[in-house]
Amino acid sequence: MVTKTRAGEIVIETNAKELMKPVKRSCIKLNSIYNENCLDTMAKMSDNFIDMTVTSPPYDDMRKYGGNTFNEFELIAQELYRVTKKGGVVVWVTADQTIKGDETGTSFKQALYFKQIGFDLFDTMIYLKPPRGAVGNNKTYWQTFEYMFVFSKGTPKTINLIKDRENKEAREGDSGTKRLYDGTLLKRNRTGYSKYGRRTNAWEYLIGSGHSASDKIAYKHPAIFPEKLAQDHIISWSKEGDIVYDPFMGSGTTAKMAILNKRKYIGSELSCEYCEIAQKRIECDDEMH
Repeated sequence: MVTKTRAGEIVIETNAKELMKPVKRSCIKLNSIYNENCLDTMAKMSDNFIDMTVTSPPYDDMRKYGGNTFNEFELIAQELYRVTKKGGVVVWVTADQTIKGDETGTSFKQALYFKQIGFDLFDTMIYLKPPRGAVGNNKTYWQTFEYMFVFSKGTPKTINLIKDRENKEAREGDSGTKRLYDGTLLKRNRTGYSKYGRRTNAWEYLIGSGHSASDKIAYKHPAIFPEKLAQDHIISWSKEGDIVYDPFMGSGTTAKMAILNKRKYIGSELSCEYCEIAQKRIECDDEMH
């Protein structure tokens, strides 16, 4: 940038190359929940700042959370790509509304947009839950799942697959032979099986009072997702000390599980009421630890 003085007038000339440089943002405070639009929070972040995001945005305006709806998806997705580190992950938990027997397909549209702006769709996971209430269309089968899209900015830099699926049998590795096409025998070593293997990509959780959260105050929010769901993703795609972000913090589940698993957190939430709930949950957790 060049500044010239011309008869007392200050003229600023901007080099085109300078416009292409990443803009350095002001510092953002870690372990904080911002009572504001997530676009305002992310505007404070520098490029490649967040290690992972875990969030569940409002679905198709099916509910108004504290009077808020969700209509800025594309801008939010673009900012998430900017602030996510290379190798970082965004876990996007979502579902579709059924209108006159026709599912909106919004979840698929969003997934394709994330891919369009540069994210890889690393895994399409399923969040299974018991059927309850009037969900979807009464002429279809019970709706018992939501999507958990795992987007990555390149190859995930952290992968800690949870191994809690019990195998039918455990065995030590051994050696054997395999007969080849020409009739000769090939000696080979076979790997063994441990008692537990990596789980599938369909995760099931009980929901509702006494299941979704361990603290009663969380249930003042109309649509909390299970603490265990947030924790399992945080463990899978981040390591201790990483920064975990939730642009729709709600009752503070992501922040709470980040703390319990020794991660840093940042949250955005438009509702003052939900920010207060989240803060109380975090303060109670800090007192217990």
